[in-house]
Amino acid sequence: MKILNVNMSIDPVTGGGTAERTVKIAQHLARSGVESSLLTSDIGVDEKLRNSLSNVKLHIMKNLYGRYYISRVTFKRIVKIVAQADVVHLMNHWTAINAAVYRACQQLHKPYVVCPAGALTIYGRSLLLKRIYNRVVGNQIIKNATRHIAIPAEEARLFREYGVDPDSVKVIPNGIDEEDFKSRNDDLFRRKHALGDAPFVLFLGRLNSIKGPDLLLDAFSKLHLEFPEYHLVFAGPDGGMLESLKAMSLKTKIEKHVHFIGYIGGDEKSHAYHAAELLAIPSRHEAMSIVALEAGITGTPVLLTDVCGFEQIEEIGGGLIVKPSADDIRKGLKTLLQDREGLAQKGRSLKDYVSGNYTWDSIINKYISMFKNILS
Repeated sequence: MKILNVNMSIDPVTGGGTAERTVKIAQHLARSGVESSLLTSDIGVDEKLRNSLSNVKLHIMKNLYGRYYISRVTFKRIVKIVAQADVVHLMNHWTAINAAVYRACQQLHKPYVVCPAGALTIYGRSLLLKRIYNRVVGNQIIKNATRHIAIPAEEARLFREYGVDPDSVKVIPNGIDEEDFKSRNDDLFRRKHALGDAPFVLFLGRLNSIKGPDLLLDAFSKLHLEFPEYHLVFAGPDGGMLESLKAMSLKTKIEKHVHFIGYIGGDEKSHAYHAAELLAIPSRHEAMSIVALEAGITGTPVLLTDVCGFEQIEEIGGGLIVKPSADDIRKGLKTLLQDREGLAQKGRSLKDYVSGNYTWDSIINKYISMFKNILS
């Protein structure tokens, strides 16, 4: 069985959870004996990333314009790549790469599945351009797919707006590799970022409006007098909000308790989760937060908003779910931080739940079963 995975970017810095999911699927399909290939742009594809995908056949296209992922590739080459696959797995449906692969699938009568990864609802920048894209090709990509993958179950209903038969929708959540998060060195992480012995709340993601870092900083600033010992660590690349967040911390006079440490990955990301008291995910919009799984596998409890597609966290006692507003996040933080013993127990509960339900070793079997069903 030959599966072609397609994503506009697998850059670990700017690609976020969608890039992480694509890489893990390609890797674990190959480990399971599937002939796995991956078509993407060259953004962020360095030697380390290539080595991690040594068991995957890579088709790397030169990117010409970053924001819209316009690549230097001919449609003839796209057709040749698609022709080698039995099934095509499209991650997301935006960008010229996805549109070209869709056209190739139609021309070759190849089955394909699409995983919008939270992008079915038009949101964020370039709203008019996205609506035009959907009219021209986006709606067709979604509607004509052989199968439709929802990451959280709640996403399944959004396919109906595209005229999709509910029976073609399969829920396959995000996953986690426990081995990636076993490294722990609290002292090293604290020394590097001048945290001392202070307990801290961790934010991990792009500093972008959709991720809600401003909501978290606003909430944290209003709790500072009640929890003066706590610090707030923002770990992630600048998505356009870094300067305004720094100005906000200065204005509220908590700049000495707020740390902007930039993108972290590998062992350092594992160290951050282990050292944190709590992970906060204040997103305004999300499919299913991978960082919640990452925190969970390290035993770190989570505060997240109710648009993150992972409400089981509260049900199993692994954290707290709140509305995506500064006031609700403030209330949630207060509830959690005033019970440090309870935090530790929530972390243990979340780790048990994640390790029992969300490892890639088990989740990849859902993909393989679906592909086999399509081909049969």
